[in-house]
Amino acid sequence: MLKINEIFYSIQGESSLVGVPTVFVRTSGCHLRCTYCDTTYAYHEGEKMTIPHIFAKIQTYPTKQVCLTGGEPLLQQGIYQLTELLLQNGYNISIETSGDIDCHKLPSSVKKIIDVKTPDSGEPDAFNINNLAFNDDPETEYKFVICSERDCEWSFNFVKQHDLAKKAKVFFSPSHGKIAANWLAEEILKNNSKVRLQLQLHKYIWSEHKRGV
Repeated sequence: MLKINEIFYSIQGESSLVGVPTVFVRTSGCHLRCTYCDTTYAYHEGEKMTIPHIFAKIQTYPTKQVCLTGGEPLLQQGIYQLTELLLQNGYNISIETSGDIDCHKLPSSVKKIIDVKTPDSGEPDAFNINNLAFNDDPETEYKFVICSERDCEWSFNFVKQHDLAKKAKVFFSPSHGKIAANWLAEEILKNNSKVRLQLQLHKYIWSEHKRGV
């Protein structure tokens, strides 16, 4: 069983898969309280669903791309069973996780999109150092949500200190409504960094408040 907040079909708005039609499986529950969280409704809302029921719902959509998100999907042990079932049936999987939980139990073929919490995220100590091991995987992606100039400087230092862009992809995303995208773009250019700018495409296509997109 998994407690699921919503399952929907949309355009991927983030990561290197931006623009790809994707089935999103949003789990319920999160142990963190980030200042920029735009899915607070997933903290508690949801219903218990069996793995076969979730899989059947995913199969109704015309894509083999699935994104597991939350909430925090790794809080529920059933996520690993769902992941294995999807892989056995030819699905491509990405998972969006807070970075606070060790990702080593996930199959290597799952694209890991791992948050690194910045000082102004409200959860500055929420990063599991074991997740740095995925820096050697070119399919791994690390995401920094930038809320301030301090966050930006801290993030560049973190990337440099851990050689984070060695093989893995690194994205800096402006916290919506707090940091201007053009300012962050200029900072990336000035730092001559391998970091990529990431905008939340779905918020530009639809609305920052619209659910199920």
